[in-house]
This record gives sequence, C-alpha cells and structure tokens, in this order.
Amino acid sequence: MTAPPAHLDLAADFPAASRAQWQELVAAVLTKSGRPVPSDAPPETALAARNYDGIEIAPLYTAADAPAGSAGVPGSPPFTRGATAEGAARTGWDVRARHLDPDPLAANRAVLDDLRNGVSSLWLVLGGSGNHSAGLTAADLPRVLDGVHLDLAPIVLDAGPDSRAAAETLLRLAADHGTPATDLTGSLGGDPIGYAARTGSTPDLTLVVDLAGLAAGHPKLRPVTVDATVYSDAGGGDGDELAISVAVGVAYLRALTDAGVPLDAALGMIEFRYAVSADQFASIAKLRAARRVWNRVGELSGAAGEDRGQQQHAVTAASMLTRRDPWVNLLRTTIGCFAAAVGGAQAITVAPFDSALGLPDDFGRRIARNTSAVLHDEASLARVIDPAGGSWYVESLTERLAEAAWQKFTALERAGGAVAALESGAIASLLASTRQRRQDDIAHRRTPITGVSEYAVNSETLLSRRPAPAAPSGGLPRLRAAEPFEALRDASDAWLASTGARPRVFLAALGPVAAHTGRLSFTRNLLGAGGLEPVVATGELADLLAGFAASGAVVACLCSSDRIYAGEASAAATALKAAGARTVWIAGSPDLLVRDGSGEQSGAIDAALYSGCDAVAVLRSMLSDVGVPV
Repeated sequence: MTAPPAHLDLAADFPAASRAQWQELVAAVLTKSGRPVPSDAPPETALAARNYDGIEIAPLYTAADAPAGSAGVPGSPPFTRGATAEGAARTGWDVRARHLDPDPLAANRAVLDDLRNGVSSLWLVLGGSGNHSAGLTAADLPRVLDGVHLDLAPIVLDAGPDSRAAAETLLRLAADHGTPATDLTGSLGGDPIGYAARTGSTPDLTLVVDLAGLAAGHPKLRPVTVDATVYSDAGGGDGDELAISVAVGVAYLRALTDAGVPLDAALGMIEFRYAVSADQFASIAKLRAARRVWNRVGELSGAAGEDRGQQQHAVTAASMLTRRDPWVNLLRTTIGCFAAAVGGAQAITVAPFDSALGLPDDFGRRIARNTSAVLHDEASLARVIDPAGGSWYVESLTERLAEAAWQKFTALERAGGAVAALESGAIASLLASTRQRRQDDIAHRRTPITGVSEYAVNSETLLSRRPAPAAPSGGLPRLRAAEPFEALRDASDAWLASTGARPRVFLAALGPVAAHTGRLSFTRNLLGAGGLEPVVATGELADLLAGFAASGAVVACLCSSDRIYAGEASAAATALKAAGARTVWIAGSPDLLVRDGSGEQSGAIDAALYSGCDAVAVLRSMLSDVGVPV
C-alpha cells in the first residue's frame, strides 16, 4: 500500500493567482459585454449590489475584507459567535410550534400531536377580544394544555393586552398540576410596544413590570418578549429590524430597572424574536449582528460579560410566504430554518407552508416540524457552533450590519427612545422608506417570487384552509411580498368564474421562430403572473389577423426581434387596431416606440413591456383593458 502524504496541498497543481489577476478578468468580461468599467474604483464594483441598509454586497470576499478585531468565541462577549459556549452543538435548538386555532379542542389535538412528533416548545397566540378577533382566550388555556407536561414543554404566550390574564392562568394551571416553579419554562410574552406598533394603541410599559413580578420565583420563565417580526412584516430591512428591536429592549430594561429589578436579572428576562428569510446569508448575519449590538448595550449599561448574551427565537418570515403555489414555501422555510440554525438561534419556529392560506392543516404542521428534524438530525447542523464563523463574507456582512443597526438605534434613542419614536411616527417613517424600495423591487421583478411573479401556473387549484383569526391591525402594515401579484390572479379567477374563460392577450409572433422565441417566452411568463391567458399566432399578417379574430382578445402584443420590428411592427399594429384591438403592446425596449429616429411615438403601438418594467402596473393595465375589475 502507498502511504498517504503527510501534507496535502490542494493547490499544488495550479499556479498561484492574485486578486489583481481576477480583476483583470472581470474588466475584460465587462468590456466584452458592453458594460462600463469604473475608472476610479476596482472593476468589480460594477458587479456589486446594495441591500436595503445601504451595505455594499461585493461579488468576491477575501481575507482583506475580514473585519478588524476578533469576533470572540461562543459564549463570550461580544457573543457574535453564539450566546452560549454549548448551544446547539450539545442540545440542538428548541423546535417551537405556533398555535392560534380558536377552537380549544382542535388546538389541544394539534399541540399534543406536535409534542409527540418532535416539537419541544409551544407558542400560543391568545387574546380573543383584543389581540385576535374570535381567537383563543386566557380562559381556554386549561383545555388547550390538557395533557401537556408543563415541566417538560416550555410555553410561550403571545396575548397582547390579555398578557396579565394569560400569565396568571398559566401559573395557576402549573400550580394545579403540581409543576415546581423552578421547572416551569418559556415566556410570558409581554411586548406592549410591539402590540402598540401593530395596532396603533398606546404602549403601557407597566405590563413588563407586572409580568416580571408574576414570574418571580420562576427562574426559567422569561416575562418579556421583543417581537421584531412586527417590523420585518412592515417591510423593514435587517438593520431596521435590529435597531428597533434593540431600542424596544432598552425601553424594557429601563422600565424593569426603574422598578428595582437588578440589571443582570432584567437582561435575563428578555427574549428577542427575529424573522429569518430565504436570503440565508443576510439572515445568518442578522442573528450574529443582533447579539453583537445587544452585547454593546449591556456593556454600556455596566452589565457583567456573562449577562450580556441575547436569547433569540427565530421565525421563518411571514412576509415571504405565498398563497399561490404554496409548495414553494417548503423551500423558503427550509432555507430560513437553515439560516436560523447556522446563525445560532436558541429556538426556531418554521411556519407551515400553508400558513398564508389560513390555519395550517396536519400535513403542513408535520412538514414544518420535520424540516427542523431533517436539518438537525440528518444534516447535522447542530454538531458545530457558528459554522459560518470565519467566512469572510459572513463576517464582513455581520460587522457592517451591526454598525448600520447601531447608527439607526442611536438615532432612535436621540429621538427619545422606542416609545417616543413610535408615537412620533419616526419608526413608521424609517420602515416606510425601506418598504417602498422593497415593493418597487417586487413590482419590477428585480426581486422575483417563484410561482407568483415568475413561472406562475394559472391552472393550479388554490388550496383551501380554515380561516385564521384576524390579526391585530391599525398600526404598522403587515405585508406579504406576493400580495400585489396575487391580487391580480384573484381578479383573473373571479373573471373566469363569471365568464367561463380567463382574460386573454393575443401574442403576434412576427418572423421566424429564432426571431420571436425569446420575447415570446418572456411575455408568456409575464402574462402568467397576472392570470392572463396568452393566445399565440404566427405567420403572415393575414394569419395573424385571423388568429386575433378567433382569439376573442381585445389586447395584443407583438413579439419578435428589433430587426423584424423595423420592417413589420408598425403595419402589424395598425392592422390589429383596425381589427378591434383596444391596445397594442410591443415586447422590447421602450425605445421601440420611437420610429425612424423622428422622436415621434407610433400611434398604433401603445406601450412596451420589457425586462425590468413595472410588471404589476403592466398587468393591471392589461386586465383593465380587457374589462377585468382590478
């Protein structure tokens, strides 16, 4: 047998490469593709992007991009690498299932099913008259938790203005069951600022003090939650979510310490809830940056290093879930769960794939909890603490995000803190700026949504679920990225139900197949996102006009190459208008609307659709022209 080499040099057979050589190749590719090469910056800056916090995302990261200083070690300040030294590497993350079924018996069946099959803690959404219309109430807790061993399963309450009543009921129930106070775990979920942000009400911070008093003697029960998903759901960026959550956390710290709670005890009373999305690296960096920023708050407050770790509950973002083609949500939530585990969250909630449709069914809940099981047990994500640590990209993004969040947080503090910033509208303004940019990216399909804005299937049967209780409203908006396109599809479905046919657009494919295939495929895909049925015809002008007449459409679109358009587009559009077309579009650059270099727009062609157009506006216009109410 040949003895293995003592040292394996992976690059032994390749010449050494430098960043300068790579930059030369980048410049050559940019030049060849007709893109400008920056003269006052490295060529790769032409390939960089910026996230919603203004952080530049480079196409390549090397050791030179690593932030100065040490990220520390897990369990030690600044806690970037994890809140504890053991963390998921020993015990795994807490698999937390969310329940809000208003039927206590149905909720109990679902709770017990979850606990028997891999869920380790329960997140119960209550409120009835205040938090959720026709939802569970504090009085329902005994029936919901019937058969649950409260010393084994942590309970996390989310009861809005009914938090006191819910907490008292839970503690009384635990005492009746003989559960020792030292064994009761979870959170009482007090978050008056978060509830006020949802509803537009006035926050009452005495709630956190009252809940802290109720939790006294229960060392494993946290009375306070900072629910940052409120600000993620309102369209905020990662830096916005971190900054506001830290400002809210500081407000709760002040309320607790002003009431006489020692600082170290107050820090241990708060759990933070963050949204994680299908943007896995951003989500990983967000959780790491959140711990770093909160550590800085504790440090400036004078807390000991061991008390400054942040307890994190990560939830797959509701904003990324779709009602259309909901099976794709399985992939989105898997990526979110992966990011939460790699980012170091102690508890993870995977939303069932059908959550956007109403109350999830048994299958949806099973797949959600099994997502955690697969990633934990089969993918072995829990074997390593901070597996992203040392990645130049993740380390750089973490540091930049922490800096951006700190700047926004200190601005909120200068504005008087979280409560003052909420009441003055400063928080709403901060989120609105990001939300507008996010919605613009969605409308222009710069942020694609698979199965909705891209590759939609209009023949799909929309899944039906029992309606969920109405969520709190009246304050910050609660958005899903897919909603603008789904509204168009809903209008198309209503038209189909009333007329027996979908709204149609006639596609006139001019010239040979090689000339029209690219733009024809693009247009088909775009129309599908709005529930419009394409009817395609090819051939000579007479064939196109015959096809248009047979289609029953009143909107037409020309599809071909620029060369074919130059000779045939104007005549084809004029003939289609004469044949009854209300509007004629052209697939291609808006420059095609100007003919012969005269600067005059062709009267026969009304508008252009192209990659990067406002797809929502285009589709809404087409539906309106067909006669579909939108």
